[in-house]
Amino acid sequence: MGGPYWTGRGAGAWTVPKGEYGDEEPARDAARREFREELGLDPPDGEEIPLGEVRQAGGKLVTVWAVEADLDPAAAVPGTFRMEWPRGSGRHQEFPELDRVEWMDLDRAREVIVSAQTAFLDRLAEHSG
Repeated sequence: MGGPYWTGRGAGAWTVPKGEYGDEEPARDAARREFREELGLDPPDGEEIPLGEVRQAGGKLVTVWAVEADLDPAAAVPGTFRMEWPRGSGRHQEFPELDRVEWMDLDRAREVIVSAQTAFLDRLAEHSG
């Protein structure tokens, strides 16, 4: 995740690209849009493997698809967002959507991903197994 709260954090601070969408936008289309917005790259083409949904601790419902593809993390150009920082200061600053983009194996990903999203790793392992 990006922004001043998440810079340099490890365990529990990594996530799949995700965001809000309304009833008029299909979840798959929203996932592809968010990938593009957050990574600054077009989503890869290929067979989309549905990994289902999970509800995170804060209540956000996240729906994920996996695609086997080559992606160079160095090519990512994260989008940005504005927020008041420091909180209560009245000053608004712009921050990157993502702190880092990195490839990692499933074991390492389990150590750092938002806890609810470990279900996606389990489902991906089942599909690959």
